[in-house]
Amino acid sequence: MIKLIGAIIIIVATTWTGFEAARNFSDRPKQLRALRSALQSLEAEIMYSHTPLHEAARRLAAQLSKPLSLFFEAFGKKLTDTETTVKDAWETSLKEVWKSTALKQGEFEIMKQFGETLGRHDRFSQQKHIMLTLTHLEREESDAIDRQAKYEKMVKSLGFLSGLLLIILLF
Repeated sequence: MIKLIGAIIIIVATTWTGFEAARNFSDRPKQLRALRSALQSLEAEIMYSHTPLHEAARRLAAQLSKPLSLFFEAFGKKLTDTETTVKDAWETSLKEVWKSTALKQGEFEIMKQFGETLGRHDRFSQQKHIMLTLTHLEREESDAIDRQAKYEKMVKSLGFLSGLLLIILLF
């Protein structure tokens, strides 16, 4: 009886681990889509509403889900509460929130480069930088979708099968 309970616990634990590992593969494309949508909204705020950057960041934070909402919230707060440049506020907000996302280093570099141009140019140049960033993020999103299709199911199965292997080896 104790062996059966132990086997069930092992299977549940390894299967859960596999599903948690696979969640990163499904979260990454979702977060990239949300990030692209946020940048498109930022473009609209800059181009048509003439909204100040800190206010646009707060509006985006209200529209987005976590963890991206936390990024824009921190960015807007840094712009209003501290004496800092837009580039520094963007970069420190990125570093604070990045670990809680499913995004990779490539997306971090794209967003960091975008932050270096944010607020430095006129509206039309800023629009071009946003479009360039959106193109890069679109490429990363297609890569994320490919990886999700290739690896998500495999990682889930690997979790369950490693539990079975462990049970066979132990009992």
